[in-house]
Amino acid sequence: MNESVVKQRTIGKEISLTGVGLHTGKEVTITFKPAPENHGYTFVRIDLEGHPVIEADANYVVNTQRGTNLEKRGVKIQTSEHVLAALVGLEVDNCIMELNASEPPIMDGSSKFFVEAIEKAGVVEQTAPRSEYVVKEVISYLDEETGSEIIVMPADEYQVTTMVDFGTKVLGTQNASLKHISEFKDEIANARTFSFLHEIEMLLEHGLIKGGDLNNAIVYVDKELSPSTMDKLRTAFGKDTISVKPNGILDNLTLHYPNEAARHKLLDVVGDLALVGTRIRGKVIANKPGHFVNTQFAKKLSKIIKLESRNNIPKFDINKPPVKDVNQIMAMLPHRPPFLLVDKIMEMTDTGVVGLKNVTMNEPFFVGHFPGAPVMPGVLIVEAMAQTGGILALSTVPDPENYLTFFMKINNVKFKQQVNPGDTLIFVLELISPIRRGIVHMQGNAYANDKLVTEAELMAQMVKTKNL
Repeated sequence: MNESVVKQRTIGKEISLTGVGLHTGKEVTITFKPAPENHGYTFVRIDLEGHPVIEADANYVVNTQRGTNLEKRGVKIQTSEHVLAALVGLEVDNCIMELNASEPPIMDGSSKFFVEAIEKAGVVEQTAPRSEYVVKEVISYLDEETGSEIIVMPADEYQVTTMVDFGTKVLGTQNASLKHISEFKDEIANARTFSFLHEIEMLLEHGLIKGGDLNNAIVYVDKELSPSTMDKLRTAFGKDTISVKPNGILDNLTLHYPNEAARHKLLDVVGDLALVGTRIRGKVIANKPGHFVNTQFAKKLSKIIKLESRNNIPKFDINKPPVKDVNQIMAMLPHRPPFLLVDKIMEMTDTGVVGLKNVTMNEPFFVGHFPGAPVMPGVLIVEAMAQTGGILALSTVPDPENYLTFFMKINNVKFKQQVNPGDTLIFVLELISPIRRGIVHMQGNAYANDKLVTEAELMAQMVKTKNL
């Protein structure tokens, strides 16, 4: 059964929210702006010279104390998770977030106000298809010290379940589940952040949570409230009186759900896993999640996705006639055996081409490279990629037989695996930029045995022959 292609989405117009940062206590404005296709999520510090950009990338996580904090070249973004969760929850793929401080406003400690702002701006469909990582086997990360663990397993859609147990009577054990991302807005987005009284005391002593009050954090009282602690809290939160409710939380706040803590932990998981950089089709189960284990898992998953994408062997029907056979290839290219290194062109679009070569023991270069241990020379693999790319380039002119292509530059060449007799090489060439004035700039990858064997960035020029 063919699945319909899901398109990428961004917001319809820019929209701003102003509030205070939880830890800095400073007023900050965040402006959500539409972003182009394949942009992803980026933060822009407009308060700093040059307006530096920090991508929402797990590799930029430097600290997970009291939030997920990113840093790139000395520029920081603090507590990014609530904003990112709102974008994922509303299925926005591309968005630019401008900030005039280091952290987004805490608002009420949830994603609710960010969701409302994004909905007000509107969500619009773009042209490019959405990238999605389909989980095929269980992937896990365990924090040995805390016992926190996250796994993702195959599922038909993105689902998240969190299980929370802090070993305290006041909070107990809680669970929360998100069976479909469409439930995020109504079931998860308004779940507020929470903390324990002993943590609040420590944070106050260290001069943190300057923007905190009883409206943006649930405080679970896990110890006796002494008169001195009461005085500190009254001063910190600007309240005349503070008391403890029967359910064990400080007053001036009513829980939205009995399991609001577990729902907020689920919100954090969604926000932190946004740092993977692509949508996930799989079920995430998080036992005692926290920002550290969330982001470590995001880093691991990001590496796995990157590795698998590099080894993503093009699939084609070997029984289907090729786009060009060897005779049609020779009608376009000036190369001839033994220097013709492409047997078939399997696929071709306006921006890419897939070629194939069966490597046999009869190749003349195996005579001397190497007797007793035949290995295809790496330079010939690069040449074969270039010939494949040449087919795409020459197909853009009406008389390809009257053109030659010459190398101008080869960059970032990497040889990953040996190519031996009996291997089938697949060459995948994609234009990095449109062909202009005969200049062809392409990324080339060569695969064999379900592995990436060679990659290179190629630049060539098409030149019309002089004898015309």
